[in-house]
Amino acid sequence: MSDERDSDARQATVAIVDDHEAVRLGLRAACQDAGYDVIADTADVPQLLAALAGGSCDVVVLDLSLGDGSSVTDNVRQVLATGSHVLVHSIADRVAAVREALAAGAAGVIPKASPMAAVIGAISTVARGDVLNNVEWASAIEADRDFARAQLGRRERDVLHLYASGLPLKLVAAQLGIAHSTAREYLDRIRAKYVEVGRPAPTKVDLLRRAVEDGILPGLDGEAGDALR
Repeated sequence: MSDERDSDARQATVAIVDDHEAVRLGLRAACQDAGYDVIADTADVPQLLAALAGGSCDVVVLDLSLGDGSSVTDNVRQVLATGSHVLVHSIADRVAAVREALAAGAAGVIPKASPMAAVIGAISTVARGDVLNNVEWASAIEADRDFARAQLGRRERDVLHLYASGLPLKLVAAQLGIAHSTAREYLDRIRAKYVEVGRPAPTKVDLLRRAVEDGILPGLDGEAGDALR
């Protein structure tokens, strides 16, 4: 298992954006020790874009608050536009800015006070294409319930309720009296809306969690697994 993790690390590419040189050097050294290929470390996003030269990397570790006056949203979106995933490196008490970063599409946030092993673990999670659900992420979401809840329409809620309960999409469509393609469009819109609020739901299990979290389904506890089999 360890060999598999090491292999994943060697294959992943990382870039670092932070306006403090000491932070960049520390992250670079830790990432290289973990086997990652650090292809750039820069003080701001424009320098990163120039270094990538139209390319991308697996993970960009992005400082939440850069000294150049740039906005969190713009920075995250510019990095995402390269095809790279974004892991925000933050001061933990800046909850509003963390929410903004997650809403813009960052895959997660890791506090600057975290042990370096936790930072490397977070990079590994994001490099795999997973969303980092940790205490800082949850705290930012919980602090603003309007941000947390996807604004689903009535029919979208109906589709989510039935689909997350375990019905195949064809049966969801039949029960609601709509075409299978229409049900698929509703499901795509539901997933897009959850991405917009920083709570991606790429799998059926994720959709079940979102439905429970937002009160669309009751807490299923042990029954959740049965519903998805």
